[in-house]
Amino acid sequence: MMGTPHRRDAPKKSNDSARLVITTIMGVVFGFFIGVSFPSVSVSKFNLGLTTSVPVSNTNTFAVSRPMDPNSSADIKVYVPTNPRGAELLPPGIIVSETDLYLRRLWGDPNEDLPIKPRYLVTFTVGIGQTKNIDAAVKKFSSNFTILLFHYDGKTSEWDQFEWSKRAIHVSIRKQTKWWYAKRFLHPDIVSSYEYIFIWDEDLGVEHFNAERYIELVKKHDLTISQPGLEPDKGLTWQMTKRRGDSEVHKETEEKPGWCSDPHLPPCAAFVEIMAPVFSRDAWRCVWHMIQNDLVHGWGLDFALRRCVEPAHEKIGVVDSQWIIHQVIPSLGSQGESDKGKAPWEGVRERCRSEWAEFQHRLSRADQDYLTQKGKVG
Repeated sequence: MMGTPHRRDAPKKSNDSARLVITTIMGVVFGFFIGVSFPSVSVSKFNLGLTTSVPVSNTNTFAVSRPMDPNSSADIKVYVPTNPRGAELLPPGIIVSETDLYLRRLWGDPNEDLPIKPRYLVTFTVGIGQTKNIDAAVKKFSSNFTILLFHYDGKTSEWDQFEWSKRAIHVSIRKQTKWWYAKRFLHPDIVSSYEYIFIWDEDLGVEHFNAERYIELVKKHDLTISQPGLEPDKGLTWQMTKRRGDSEVHKETEEKPGWCSDPHLPPCAAFVEIMAPVFSRDAWRCVWHMIQNDLVHGWGLDFALRRCVEPAHEKIGVVDSQWIIHQVIPSLGSQGESDKGKAPWEGVRERCRSEWAEFQHRLSRADQDYLTQKGKVG
């Protein structure tokens, strides 16, 4: 009689199941200890193949950025004709068409680089002989101003004696004028962050000048091109820039008989000199384009500034209550060279006059060409 067969494999399967359970429990325990101990490992940076390098701190959490696929946009063809010239192949969202002169750190969050973002720019074209004068002038400008020095004598380290100089921007190219520097380093797309741009000489006395108050008055009287009034007793060429003691601002004057064909035109109105002009951002964008690359002294430019604002006789003026003294120090003249028996300063002055005539000629020719193109002249 055949009985029920014995199940000889039952113990074996029971042992396998127990072993699997024990192995699983050990794996969980081992993983737990690994997970607890891992954050204490000091790791400064991971590099995960196609991912970005990610800094990791000694905390209980860390983040790894989304992997970057260098070919993820390979099939995207971009052409935007309205982009800035040369950037037509870029998506508009990545284009940065303007820059600035803000000094930034080499570390940390870029959003925290600028505890104070200067709203205005002041530039001085300087030589080492005017350190005391420039030191006094710079101290009239608050942290709201970026300070930029153009060095025409090549000496920059000597200015480190002043604490403010370590925060200033220094550009050093020998024997150049402030308008040469301005054309090359103050492009409107570089200085667009600034509401007002001061482009000043080095020989200006500022005892009676306060920059913040000056800005207040410029805004109050809606001046887009301006200058401080000049002390009447020294360094005065034009009546328009002479300080008046009975007003905050003036926008017109009376000159010598025959000097003004129209009371709303220079030098009786719509006029400031080129020694200490102050431009609004929009006005400077226009004026910069009018500066000629080869006419480095800027003579004649003051008579043409009115082209950049309308109505010019209302938008250009002199701030009387914040005034300066023109010390008339011909330091740039010493940067010239003797020629045909003439002193260095004589050659410089001669070029100034010839540049004035050339600028007038070019402007007149440009006007005629424009009118011809528009069919308004024969």
